[in-house]
Amino acid sequence: MLIQWYPGHMTKAFRLMEKEIKIVDVILYVLDSRAPFSCVNPKFEALVGDKPIIYVFNKVDMADKDKVDEWAKYFSKNNTHKCIMLDSTASGSGKKIESTIRLVLKDKIEKYKLKNINTTLRAMVIGVPNCGKSTLINNLCGKAKTVTGNKPGVTKGKQWVKIASGIELLDMPGTLWPSFDNKKVAKHLAYIGSIREEVLDIPELAMEFIKDMRAMDQTILENRFNISIDEEDENLEVLEKICESRKFLVRGGDYDYDRGCLAIISDFKQGKMGQITLESVGEIKLLIKKDNKREKE
Repeated sequence: MLIQWYPGHMTKAFRLMEKEIKIVDVILYVLDSRAPFSCVNPKFEALVGDKPIIYVFNKVDMADKDKVDEWAKYFSKNNTHKCIMLDSTASGSGKKIESTIRLVLKDKIEKYKLKNINTTLRAMVIGVPNCGKSTLINNLCGKAKTVTGNKPGVTKGKQWVKIASGIELLDMPGTLWPSFDNKKVAKHLAYIGSIREEVLDIPELAMEFIKDMRAMDQTILENRFNISIDEEDENLEVLEKICESRKFLVRGGDYDYDRGCLAIISDFKQGKMGQITLESVGEIKLLIKKDNKREKE
């Protein structure tokens, strides 16, 4: 399955980041806790350089806590990198970000304090589309200062926002990468809603999702759709069981496959299947190892 989405505003956004990163002190890297590794854009590594990073694991209420804890350890290996877990839609949940910014930049604060100079701490907020950046900033401000939406690509330009005394955030558009070399990463980003549905083949994506959930834990599908899945069932048969359970039928009694596929993808995006994280540290390490081996060959 080929997944590709890289609209023109993302190219402009990346150029903006290259320019603006010179004047910020820290990076707030917002990750969707359901697919943390897939949310990390490899193009950002060279861009960020040695700037301290605060990884914000967002949407933890929809994710597997044990797996998220593993990913927090993975991302905080570098002493300059910190991790925060939160649900940006919960009132006041973003307050810990302010204290973490001050903690990470305490040396700068102390340096200016000794000189009796007030300084403004500046953070750039980055992440893939629909990871909850703008919602998080609005939570920090206590009111709506940025445009939010439940689909990717809402934020198109930069926005400076003051969130506390002496702290400003630069909200950047969600950015993907020009091409997906890894099929699993592309699928996971599609599952969590980082890629516009208009460019996706939803039936094909839903069949991939059924396959992946059966490999991970098929009771997720069984419990959500009130069905029983046999080991010998084909993935199409699982879809048909879902359609039958939900009464997704067309005239003549045939299955309404399109409605069934949409229900599968939308139910996952909305967190209706329970707390799920699609990736584990062990699985991704193995995947990276295989990719590196393939490149050498």
